[in-house]
Amino acid sequence: MANTGFDNDLYLQSQSAHILDRIAQFGGKLYLEFGGKLYDDNHASRVLPGFQPDSKLRMLLQIKERVEVVIAINSDDIQKNKVRGDLGITYDLDVMRLIDIFRGFGLYVSSVVLTRYNNQPLVKGFQARLETMGVRVYHHYDIEGYPANVSHIVSDEGFGRNDYIQTSRELVVVTAPGPGSGKLATCLSQLYHDHQQGIRAGYAKFETFPVWNMPLNHPVNLAYEAATADLSDVNMIDPFHLEAYGRTTVNYNRDVEAFPVLVAIFERILGECPYKSPTDMGVNMVGNCIIDDDAVCEASRQEILRRYYTALCDQKKGTATDAQILKLELLMKKASVTKEERRVVAPALKKAEETGLPAAAMELPDGTIVTGKTSDLLGASSALLLNALKALAGMDDPVHLISPLVIDPIQHLKVDHLGNRNPRLHTDEVLIALSISAATDPTAEKAMEQLYKLRGCEVHSSVMLSSVDERVFKRLGVNLTCQPTFKG
Repeated sequence: MANTGFDNDLYLQSQSAHILDRIAQFGGKLYLEFGGKLYDDNHASRVLPGFQPDSKLRMLLQIKERVEVVIAINSDDIQKNKVRGDLGITYDLDVMRLIDIFRGFGLYVSSVVLTRYNNQPLVKGFQARLETMGVRVYHHYDIEGYPANVSHIVSDEGFGRNDYIQTSRELVVVTAPGPGSGKLATCLSQLYHDHQQGIRAGYAKFETFPVWNMPLNHPVNLAYEAATADLSDVNMIDPFHLEAYGRTTVNYNRDVEAFPVLVAIFERILGECPYKSPTDMGVNMVGNCIIDDDAVCEASRQEILRRYYTALCDQKKGTATDAQILKLELLMKKASVTKEERRVVAPALKKAEETGLPAAAMELPDGTIVTGKTSDLLGASSALLLNALKALAGMDDPVHLISPLVIDPIQHLKVDHLGNRNPRLHTDEVLIALSISAATDPTAEKAMEQLYKLRGCEVHSSVMLSSVDERVFKRLGVNLTCQPTFKG
């Protein structure tokens, strides 16, 4: 398992202090666009060992009395029932989920803004649900010529048509369920309306990756490119920062390409642009909190490998392109990583070859590798889970954690009543069976107590898994990859 490479406590302190400094720079009001995930940032936790998935949220909690949250969501995404890939839920449901999470932590969620609003039927229903929760809802509209036609954008017919979001605190965090939600436009629209009313306010961007003060081809920045291979994002040297300060910093193509337009918009709204480069706009302190570069490099290389295997499977399903695969192979070369460096692959394939059936392997926190094979009772993933729990609990392999008296009724239900042809237990069914056994069997109970230790473990399957097994591994926090092979 990866050594700690990131000082999370230092990050929480330095990041919140830096944001407060930026608020002061603009006279006491700041719109902060949050790129990426504000909550459950699992990519960051994988490439920066020691970074907690909720670190950005915890950072805001340190100054929560000064913070309010505005969530932006693209109305077209609601109408199309767009799904967040990592969670498998639609964007509108994710907004509801985020509101509950933020409120549960004590953060003030002041409103939701429906961007690109055009009276879409499903959007009206979503607005009604939000209002029953006591959430204020605002509408922002398509602006013809956005973002190039600056004179039209910064006018009564551009930003002026948008609802003005009523805010009351110094730091307004603008976040969203996913990309393309209109966070930047929301911030700029607010700056326009504030300026019209004589209110001083500023804008900054919180984007964890790429890390601006690390080398362009550092593995942690290459891992970001791997994560966005489907978006064609490219890390690049910020030419505006280099020209203004003579310092080399890293940004990505979309921010660099959009910067001249942002400068023109800022100049129209504020009279001048407060920034000389896209890097200037950022408030990211991640690069200053890395304490073991070797650990971060290794974790990032492994993330690139995981992204590569995932893309191979997506290509098999018809959802990834040859260009994505080629890009990931290039990133692997830049990061000096090969497929053989994923330690769980070879044991999984060896077990599958020996048995002639699907198999899987897991690397435990101490580096031990356990395997699981397909049997009459269990699928390979289910067997792997039980074998891993036994190993973590210090039990011998022959120990049976689940009695056949528990397994048989589940198989009877699946085959005879639910119409399944495959009687083998999936991972969710095996965990339910284990929990039932734990009620009366101390051995099963001891195994159940090991589940939390699976978080961060590496798993590889010799075949692509069912959505059920994939979902269970995700919920357990396991880093899963598969061979791009359908089950026979």
